[in-house]
Amino acid sequence: MGYGTHRSPFLMLMFYNKSPILFDKNPRETSNYKSTKLYTYLDYNMKKVISLAIVALTATIAQAQTADSLALQEVVVTGTRNAVDVRHLPMTVTVINREALTKEHQTSILPTVMQQVPGLFVTSRSMIGYGVSTGAAGGISLRGVSGGTGQLMVLIDGHPQYQGIYGHPLSDSYQTMMADRVEVLRGPASVLYGSNAMGGVINIVTRRPAYSQGTSTQANIAVGSYGTVQVEASNQVRSGKFSSTVAAQYGRTDNHRPNMGFEQYGGFLKLGYDINENWSASLSGNVTHWNASNPGATTQLKLENDQYITRGEVSIALTNNYGWTSGALSAYSNFGRHKINDGYNAEGGKPQTDLFRSKDAVSGISLYQSAQLFAGNRTTVGVDYQHLFGRAYYTNRETDEEVTTPQRLMQSCNSRANGIAAYVDFRQDLTDWLTIDAGLRYDHHSIAGGEWIPQTGIVVRPMATGEVKAMVSKGFRRANPKEMFLYKSANEDLKPERLWNYELSWRHRLNGGFTYGANLFYIKADNLIQTINMQNVNTGEIENWGIELEAKYPVCSCFNINANASYLHMKEKIVAAPEATGYLGVDYRQDKWLATLGVQYVNNLYTEVGANETKENFCLVNASVTYAATKALSIWARGENLLAQSYEINLGYPMPRATFMGGVSVNF
Repeated sequence: MGYGTHRSPFLMLMFYNKSPILFDKNPRETSNYKSTKLYTYLDYNMKKVISLAIVALTATIAQAQTADSLALQEVVVTGTRNAVDVRHLPMTVTVINREALTKEHQTSILPTVMQQVPGLFVTSRSMIGYGVSTGAAGGISLRGVSGGTGQLMVLIDGHPQYQGIYGHPLSDSYQTMMADRVEVLRGPASVLYGSNAMGGVINIVTRRPAYSQGTSTQANIAVGSYGTVQVEASNQVRSGKFSSTVAAQYGRTDNHRPNMGFEQYGGFLKLGYDINENWSASLSGNVTHWNASNPGATTQLKLENDQYITRGEVSIALTNNYGWTSGALSAYSNFGRHKINDGYNAEGGKPQTDLFRSKDAVSGISLYQSAQLFAGNRTTVGVDYQHLFGRAYYTNRETDEEVTTPQRLMQSCNSRANGIAAYVDFRQDLTDWLTIDAGLRYDHHSIAGGEWIPQTGIVVRPMATGEVKAMVSKGFRRANPKEMFLYKSANEDLKPERLWNYELSWRHRLNGGFTYGANLFYIKADNLIQTINMQNVNTGEIENWGIELEAKYPVCSCFNINANASYLHMKEKIVAAPEATGYLGVDYRQDKWLATLGVQYVNNLYTEVGANETKENFCLVNASVTYAATKALSIWARGENLLAQSYEINLGYPMPRATFMGGVSVNF
């Protein structure tokens, strides 16, 4: 992909902080590579295997001459500051476009992302709703690295989205209504995104109207098992230089167990204005509120374990694009308000007199500029500033006054911290078949101090339709306020967690649209924060290696197959990280009909580790069918776990058997 080409009148690069978005009057659909193969066993010393493989493959193809075909390019924005053909990036990025996100009428992005990305797993406990705190689901793991401990980051248009005290993602916030596509970078992304991007990032790129002038409106209404109701509506406008997207959603369910109700409502707004050919401005925001009840594990039922959560995000950006250089100045804030009743045991317990409350915000300013310094080059420099705030406290349930007993004060905190970072990323096409990339970040935190984060990679294209990638990268995570200041285990002297990732991958696109790929990776992490003898200390380690396979094949114009599989070897077993997963999806389109069938296999999912180690194996069959009754009206139905399998993902929380949803969609 040439970096010096002038922008055509049909293309515009809009940058929303760390996530530029490529718009085209005739955009290509992005590709999701998957594989029909199951996992294979690898040598125990993956680090040596990958190093030897890099040398061997590079030597074998070093003399290959190839044309740089653009026929099947896939443009991504995650892992880079400017929209780039993924074939020129050494990291692995999977793209799930809006068609894939919406074809099964899921209101959350996470079920679809879990199906489409090998090695990524999301915990669940019910039909809809993940919840937070005790008994919550929605934990995200990638290659055995957990978002529940803040080691995996979710972004919205490149802005960090996590709870400011506990550091974990809030899975009920990530709604399909706002997503144009989702890009998942497997492996560390700390050079560009800093702390918490230790094991990878999930970047939600938000919706924006197409360049055609006019208005479009969509609405979806559905009902299903256990009193489930879901309503979603959106409107998009483009008028001259102005554009807008507004969306709202509501959902509720009783779920399949008593005292497990869930209710959620939220909205999304995005405004854009093209100042001139080279400059644009945008303003976006979203807010969601949910009420969730936790019934407790089947071995210890709970009453009144209720959660009332509000999360929101707002950002503003000024972007520029002159073809040879582009950049953005943006500001953002991700904030939340939590109120939680910890409940009591159904047998012999007493109702709580106090409620846990928290307020938090992760706010920041980002400035970067990317430029072509010479032929085949793209160099990006940037500066990030971040302010973190978190306050946790208890209030009396009856009077709503703050409780200041010694015990509650020990369980409270009021934390503020600042961080500033500078980074540079250098990417160079040395020939038409060879690209190198190197990045470096220095990240300074007002409490934890400074950290250097390097990465380097190489891409070799022995043919126009295939590439070999090798990557070595570092990720890190600073201790969060909960670990430093909250509860008896608090320790203000904690050091950052550190992770090194070594990765080798191959991607190939064949005639007829068949694509496949394979990734080998080795992860070594240390300094992990664990609680030992009632004290948080840097003592834990991770040593994981594995393989990921993916493939996609459009059999004909109406029939598509996609598949992926992963195998993960963990030296130390981790809860909610399965050793093996597989997914096979089939789509069939004919006239007014769209039918989908998905088979998901999970093997050796650890629900408890240690002396009482517990594992789950299960195979789920899901299906959906949509009928376009008219140009504006569609009728659809979806069934999940159609074989009515009995299984658990969270220990003590049995999943529902077969469930069904059905509804109508209107577009005008």
